[in-house]
Amino acid sequence: MLKLCNSIVKKGKHFLLCGDYNVAHTPIDIARPKSNENSPGYLPEEREWMDKFIAAGHVDTFRHFNPGKTGCYTWWSYMGHARRNNVGWRLDYHCVDKDLMSSVKSSIIRNEVEGSDHCPVEIVIDI
Repeated sequence: MLKLCNSIVKKGKHFLLCGDYNVAHTPIDIARPKSNENSPGYLPEEREWMDKFIAAGHVDTFRHFNPGKTGCYTWWSYMGHARRNNVGWRLDYHCVDKDLMSSVKSSIIRNEVEGSDHCPVEIVIDI
């Protein structure tokens, strides 16, 4: 995916890559980082991919607007009342190339919306 996004930018075009990435990028993207260090979705090699993606100049829009904000998750297990206790993972993302970021007006997590183990993520882009 990184190669594809890089090639799009190299051609002078923009991208919006959205969806369930199945990775909690940083310790603040998961409720219990220490106890999940060896869990799929939080493995070092999975997080390293996101590090490389961001280092390439691409932007995690939610983190751009909410740097350091904790307790912001998009997925909760159905077990142990995880959602009610906000023991979750941020697995769903909207990422853009750095030039498109100037058109992004907001990026939010709609955790009040229920009906799935994931909640919607919303992005507003001025195009």
